[in-house]
Amino acid sequence: MAELLSDPEIGKALGRLPRWRLVEGGLVLVAEFADFATAIRVVNRVAELAERADHHPDIDIRWNKVTFRCSTHTVNGVTAKDTALATEIDGVVSAVD
Repeated sequence: MAELLSDPEIGKALGRLPRWRLVEGGLVLVAEFADFATAIRVVNRVAELAERADHHPDIDIRWNKVTFRCSTHTVNGVTAKDTALATEIDGVVSAVD
């Protein structure tokens, strides 16, 4: 089973992910894109990464705004898998900015 990260470990990860926030036990990024089509392209790319990692974020799409939430449901919090996936998502989002 995955191990929860400590608060200092989460803080260190967030230091490398300045657009992300810790919200109710998960890492959250809200990203806004030029239009719906761009938002969907980003979501599709994230889906490919998530499948490869066998770790999936919660994703909410509202026209051009996408909210990504990374947490490990089996342990109710943030693990190394979440920080790794958040880092990959951040790279995808940054490539579109």
